[in-house]
Amino acid sequence: MEEWKKITLPNRIPTKKILDELALLYPDATCELLYRNSFELLIATILSAQATDKSVNQITPHLFKKYKKPEDFLPLSQKEMENEIKKIGLYKNKSKNILETCKILVEKYHGEVPKERELLESLPGVGRKTANVVLSNTFDIPAIAVDTHVFRVANRIGLAQSDKVLETEYQLMKRIPKELWSSAHHWLIWHGRRVCSARNPKCDSCSLLTYCKYGKKNKK
Repeated sequence: MEEWKKITLPNRIPTKKILDELALLYPDATCELLYRNSFELLIATILSAQATDKSVNQITPHLFKKYKKPEDFLPLSQKEMENEIKKIGLYKNKSKNILETCKILVEKYHGEVPKERELLESLPGVGRKTANVVLSNTFDIPAIAVDTHVFRVANRIGLAQSDKVLETEYQLMKRIPKELWSSAHHWLIWHGRRVCSARNPKCDSCSLLTYCKYGKKNKK
């Protein structure tokens, strides 16, 4: 049995009402990284670690215009790669990971991005969150990528109750119908960016306030 199926949820909440409200608020919610295929999304998501989607989107159109496939990156030196993405935080480490990942994609997977989570997570710079983003957005495989927004919002409104990222993901998987995993991932991100910010969340105008213990406490 998969690990997430074994867990016991810590609390009972009106999950369907919360999800219905999120769906109503963000009917057009999608990944806000710019990409055209699974490879571009993989690289963009590696770049997005501890960086905003906005900052990544400022460099990837130019990057992907010059380097369209994994093999296009292989002639680059570490320094050359760094110069391409130096506006992004942690660019030195990300440059190393991107070049190593491209080499593996060419040598082991004929230049294609694998569809299996274990294979994705074996790539340099690719953790569970990145793998989930690629799986759900380009391969239509249900997944919930828990980034800082998903983690914050899910725990504030009660969909999860944990201080651990993986446990939060498992609780969301257990609570949310599988066919809604990928959509719920986007709804939570959009709500975190637009309403439920880390600092000064807009609790007074949040339509989820009725269900949110954090919001009620913050409003007081």
